[in-house]
Amino acid sequence: MEKLTDKYLWKSLKEGDLKAFSVLFETYYSNLHSYGLKISKDEALTEDTLQDFFMYVYEHRENLSDLDTIAPYLFTSYKRFLLKVIKKNEKVKPTDFSNENFVDIQFTAEELITNQEVESFKNKNLTQLLNKLPKRQKEAVYLKYYSGLKAKEISEIMGINYQSVVNTLHKAIKNLKEEISIIKLFKF
Repeated sequence: MEKLTDKYLWKSLKEGDLKAFSVLFETYYSNLHSYGLKISKDEALTEDTLQDFFMYVYEHRENLSDLDTIAPYLFTSYKRFLLKVIKKNEKVKPTDFSNENFVDIQFTAEELITNQEVESFKNKNLTQLLNKLPKRQKEAVYLKYYSGLKAKEISEIMGINYQSVVNTLHKAIKNLKEEISIIKLFKF
């Protein structure tokens, strides 16, 4: 049912339906904003580029390909859009983002905090452990567990095959488990 809804929403958007555009914006803005903030680490830049990105999508809607699922397209396209703006703004030290498919996402304790103090302490440790993961693993974990995307969608966003996503997530979880085991060894 979700794919049919995505397909219908995208088709309506391509036909110029402002209500479809509004639904698309409201549905994806928050997750794309969080993802963009992880990449840029700049609130104003993220908000500006995200609004520009949605305007670009609407203005070029007639040239867009047909889609069955919207999320992978939006995450991938917005990531490219944002990286281009960052590259353009970095005149001091130019970076070639075309060869770098993975962004260095930093997890914050606020994203993991629960209401209990014990959980908060565990979350701070988890934040440190998550930030120790390689870039590729951090991005996959973020997209899976914080953006709620499926492995197939993550493969499209990261530009790697489905099995690589599964393997990357497995390695990330394995690394986290090993780190947690080591920490437990040294606790008295």
